[in-house]
Amino acid sequence: MNSISFDFARFDAAIVDLDGTMVDTLGDFAEALNRMLRDLSLPPVAPAAVERMVGKGSEHLIHSALLHVLAPTDPDGAQAKARALYDAAWARYQHHYLAINGQHSAVYAGVVEGLQALRARGVRLACLTNKPGAFARPLLAAKGLDGFFELVFGGDAFERKKPDPLPLLKTCEALGTVPARTLMIGDSSNDARAARAAGCPVVLVSYGYNHGESVRGVDADGFVDSLAQLVPAA
Repeated sequence: MNSISFDFARFDAAIVDLDGTMVDTLGDFAEALNRMLRDLSLPPVAPAAVERMVGKGSEHLIHSALLHVLAPTDPDGAQAKARALYDAAWARYQHHYLAINGQHSAVYAGVVEGLQALRARGVRLACLTNKPGAFARPLLAAKGLDGFFELVFGGDAFERKKPDPLPLLKTCEALGTVPARTLMIGDSSNDARAARAAGCPVVLVSYGYNHGESVRGVDADGFVDSLAQLVPAA
């Protein structure tokens, strides 16, 4: 990884993504989506397909899942059907996700150690995710991660989501830090594009979702295989 990430004298704060960066939530997504689809009398979607849909917020995830199951039998009408079903799908998805939130997910190895090391270096932490805040905060609490963060912002906290830079700029504003001294830690091109546009340095984990593509092809300042690698042992 690039040496920029080891010099924490450069940083006042870090903004950390949630899904695919701190917690492997693919099981939660797949379970909630398939319960939703079952309620709508639609076929299920495989976790491997869900993985490529994750990262752009729940609205995108639900619409993508609907298209995925509708298109094979009605490619010309799938878009219209997905739009017609969306409101009912969102209501069922929200119901099911809140019921199973965290039950089919796990904290990635090295996350707790990495967050502890960052805090020990005096780096202030905020969690910024495209996941709705009503899903994000209970998940962080269930996994014992909420105590690390001064601020938690979900995808519904601001007018636009990552990869738009607005959420990062607003998070820096809330922290009272400048983007150049605020490190973005994520798992996908969404995080990197938002960071670049906001003026934040960015490090990506190698194990996340990134829409089914290799993260190492993304423009970032460095890559790690574990958050524990962010801060070297003393």
